[in-house]
Amino acid sequence: MLDTGAVTRGSGSKNEDKERNIRRWFIEQDLIEGVILLPDNLFYNTNAAGVIVVLNKRKPATKKDRIVLMNASRVVKKGQPKNFIPEDQIRPLAAAFIAGASIEGQVAIIARGQVEGADYNLSPSRWVNKDPEITSEDIPLLLNRVKDLSIQITDADRRVIQLLSTVKG
Repeated sequence: MLDTGAVTRGSGSKNEDKERNIRRWFIEQDLIEGVILLPDNLFYNTNAAGVIVVLNKRKPATKKDRIVLMNASRVVKKGQPKNFIPEDQIRPLAAAFIAGASIEGQVAIIARGQVEGADYNLSPSRWVNKDPEITSEDIPLLLNRVKDLSIQITDADRRVIQLLSTVKG
């Protein structure tokens, strides 16, 4: 397991960067089969999210010059003291990774050229949508919802003040 910076550090920098150069070498050799983004607060030594970089010298023909990026952070369950991936979610995650097919919000398949164009940034969160995109058509609905919630909050505050003013101290 690596910290998430291991798949992003140096990307977009105008200067020479050793970590980006290492990723570039692995990509040029077609050795990276995939990257899996893990949930935060999963390990005892850190609260930060981590990544697993899967290396494979013998990638199947269907995965040549392609990289599987998986966001496994959506299946996390909150635990005490640490979060965890439920046992019943591990096999489906592994099957999705092995299948190497895009799954909206979970798995993206990117070509070598895409990685090069992104300056060797292999962060799954860059390529796998976590949440559906908000479109301009959604904004009026969201604005109305915010207005409704604001009215509800104001009413609740008014009622609390009324209740507290009737309490004799």
